[in-house]
Amino acid sequence: MPEEQPPSEEQVQEALRAAPPITIGSGPAEPVTTAAPAPSEVWPLPNGTAWVYHGEGNQGLTRPVILADGFNSGPSSLNDLWDHLDRKDFAFLTELRRRGRDVVLLGFNERSASILDNAQAAEAAIMRANAQLQNDARLTVGGFSMGGLVTRYALARMETRDMDHRTALYVSYDSPHRGAWIPIALQSFAHYIRKLNSAFSDQMNSPAAQQLLWQHIAEWQDTPATSKLRTEFLAALEEVGNWPRMPLLIGVANGVADGTGNGVEPGQLAFEGKGLSVLGSRLLTQSPGERQLVAKLRVVTPPPAKEVYTSGLPRIDGAPGGTLNSFEILADRFNALPPILGFRSEAHIKSHSFVPAVSAVAIRDLDTDEKLYANISTLSPEDSELNEFRCASQNEGHTRITEELCTWILDRLPD
Repeated sequence: MPEEQPPSEEQVQEALRAAPPITIGSGPAEPVTTAAPAPSEVWPLPNGTAWVYHGEGNQGLTRPVILADGFNSGPSSLNDLWDHLDRKDFAFLTELRRRGRDVVLLGFNERSASILDNAQAAEAAIMRANAQLQNDARLTVGGFSMGGLVTRYALARMETRDMDHRTALYVSYDSPHRGAWIPIALQSFAHYIRKLNSAFSDQMNSPAAQQLLWQHIAEWQDTPATSKLRTEFLAALEEVGNWPRMPLLIGVANGVADGTGNGVEPGQLAFEGKGLSVLGSRLLTQSPGERQLVAKLRVVTPPPAKEVYTSGLPRIDGAPGGTLNSFEILADRFNALPPILGFRSEAHIKSHSFVPAVSAVAIRDLDTDEKLYANISTLSPEDSELNEFRCASQNEGHTRITEELCTWILDRLPD
């Protein structure tokens, strides 16, 4: 029998173009088909859109709560956002409206655009909400994941420009105040397959991704480092005082406070290519120390696989915090391709720490195990840049909407 031949690059490119793109971020991995309720109003905004839902019994804006969308690729989807925030473990939006709060969902024309650009949408939403208020109530403003950083910057910038944002409460929900983490193994794989399909690489190199990620690589063989765009974003935050000073600052983390990791051990096989086109590809969880193998890359091209090493990084994949099922998404995308293409894969480990708890509550940086696995409950609350915070009772999915965290927020809404 003739030896089985792998598909050509042209065949793979065509198949990948026809398939859903490999992208990761907050919110559902697959498009939501259930329609969200029709909004009371729709506000076109610079770089975005707001969908307004009046609270029960309200005929107009009475007590607005502005909540910004998180990171992903492409425009915000009202259906996806509503599904994530109201149809899972806790109906957060329904409960807000039941309590007489007007929900303003802030979406972006491009979620992977610069945080500084998308902050323009947040500023415009805040100004319009104040203009339409039917009383003298003050706003609640915040967001989920990246949305917490967008609104943080917007409010702080408005204050430096002497703009009265009339915001009493700022809320962040598992936002990466000290940085987020996508394993270098995954980033290298994204860039390695760029020639076949650039969607994953484009997302990892997008302005928002570079601003959010603690460590970034632009090419598969690069040395991990802080992106220039992140450095510039942190400088922009510094220029506006880092945080707004008028509102009470609160935040929640989808990770635990006691320093217990999520069970992902370093140096373990997380993703394995098993089909003919990806045989030899292996992505490992992050190991500490010098010259640690994190990836073997082979896609369509003849063996041997290219190897990727890192040095000086901590055991961050297993750190307490909100998790993201990035390895599973990659395997699922490949396994959905026609079997003849030879992309069968397995995610031995589905998820990794995406927003460490110490980042979500702005209390420690991410560069050492000691900081990542700190027992937050024993630290002085004054170490946090937030006025108040709450950590989850278990390490759970990034921006998972739970009764535990949402009721804590609801109890702190201004009168």
